[in-house]
Amino acid sequence: MIQNNSEITFGLSELAGEHEVLAREYLRLLLAAKRKDAANLVVKAVEQGVPVKDVYLRIFQPVLYEIGHLWQHNVVSVAQEHYCTAATQFTMSLLYQYIFTGKKTGRCFVGCCVGGELHEIGMRMVTDFFEMEGWDTYYMGASTPDEDVIRTIVDQKANVVGISVTMTFHLHLVGRLILRIRSHPKCRNVKIMVGGYPFLSNHQLWRGVGAHAFATDASQAIEVAGFLLEDGRES
Repeated sequence: MIQNNSEITFGLSELAGEHEVLAREYLRLLLAAKRKDAANLVVKAVEQGVPVKDVYLRIFQPVLYEIGHLWQHNVVSVAQEHYCTAATQFTMSLLYQYIFTGKKTGRCFVGCCVGGELHEIGMRMVTDFFEMEGWDTYYMGASTPDEDVIRTIVDQKANVVGISVTMTFHLHLVGRLILRIRSHPKCRNVKIMVGGYPFLSNHQLWRGVGAHAFATDASQAIEVAGFLLEDGRES
């Protein structure tokens, strides 16, 4: 167990930016198994004016990256990593009252993870960003069967579908799903965006799986989706 913030050394400062102090305290509370205190810290910050988008990008995202690094270096256990992820999902749910507001765009985003992929929180963040931008969204979570993804794209009349993958050995499933989407006669106009660790490591990998584009984070996903729909070109 980490005893103090001085032991946290992986990139948190750079990613959290002006919200570093808040991010470090959120991380400390999570690692101390104080889920409610961590959630209250974030909700209070939002009530005091911190934008929800900043919470996602400058607190949740860097803290989860930090926890992942700590797990990889055997500083925290799998159980702790899972606890922190679940606690962050709980905190995100408390922020929904601040998300589901604003003018609708008439566009629809469908977010999913490929079959077998259990790391879903990144795509949930992306989906929430689209919701904050006025899109109708449909989030399917972890390990979604291909058939259900395609059915949802058709039923929801999706403009953009986002596919997330964390484990490199699941990349072939991304390619398979994209091929099936593109082959379906009612999905030919939908734009396909991918994201996750493998695509961050290789910025050209999205081309190999047949996507229209990739995004590095939730904020960029909004920009890329707009570009694809307005310009009708591939990234």
